Amino acid sequence: MVARQQTPELISEVSDIEETRNERWKRHLSARAPLQWLASGWRDLWTNPVPSLLYGLAVFLASIVFIVYMFDTGRDYFLFPALAGFLIVGPLVAAGLYLKSRDLEAGVRPTLRSMLTVQPMAGAQVFFTGMLLAMLMLLWMRAAVLVYALFFGVRPFPGLDHIAGMLFTTPIGWAMLVVGSLIGALFAGFAFAVSVFSIPMLLDRRVDALTAMGVSTALVWNNLSPMLAWGAIVLGLFLLSVATGLLGLIVVFPWLGHATWHAYKEMR
Repeated sequence: MVARQQTPELISEVSDIEETRNERWKRHLSARAPLQWLASGWRDLWTNPVPSLLYGLAVFLASIVFIVYMFDTGRDYFLFPALAGFLIVGPLVAAGLYLKSRDLEAGVRPTLRSMLTVQPMAGAQVFFTGMLLAMLMLLWMRAAVLVYALFFGVRPFPGLDHIAGMLFTTPIGWAMLVVGSLIGALFAGFAFAVSVFSIPMLLDRRVDALTAMGVSTALVWNNLSPMLAWGAIVLGLFLLSVATGLLGLIVVFPWLGHATWHAYKEMR
């Protein structure tokens, strides 16, 4: 008698992308949902606006100091990677803005002091998420330097006056822009997924950092339509701030911070 062939238990059929989705994390929101988050964030910004605007001013001044430091120390080649890296650590820097929105919901009058001395419900767990985001930013900045070296070789950075010509008037420059943008998008996408809801969650609940980052990633993956729209809005407003010499961060940063809290409240 021929023995019947047994299929090994550890072998499974290849799943398509839809099978990785989980109904538990779906919120069935439309791509227009981020517009409501922006409207709610705008309302929070102009409710007792002084703390929020001072918060945005502090972010603007810190950014300018960092840029001046890079130029003074001859590290101007880090400028563009650092601007992109700002999007990676932004959710952590905005923790005080989440606190203000939470206080407004609770009927508590927020102050700048309370926003700057955030005490997350998760305690030191927020430190581990912050450490991961900081490491991601440093890794991205190093990766950007390596991408430059791969395309232009080991030669000094020509300075901002000449880099535009190298990038936009040569085939190698365009190739570097494409490859660098793709690599940067991977870093930014991962950072966005693990942090967009994890930082507000660590502020709001007693949960460990890995759980918060896992839940954040699950919510992003299972609600791609509104989250892609939200990511595009964040990127667009940040680029608008860059176009104003970062001055726009005074308003845009607190606006996005408050809006992110409302996104978290709707998604959680």
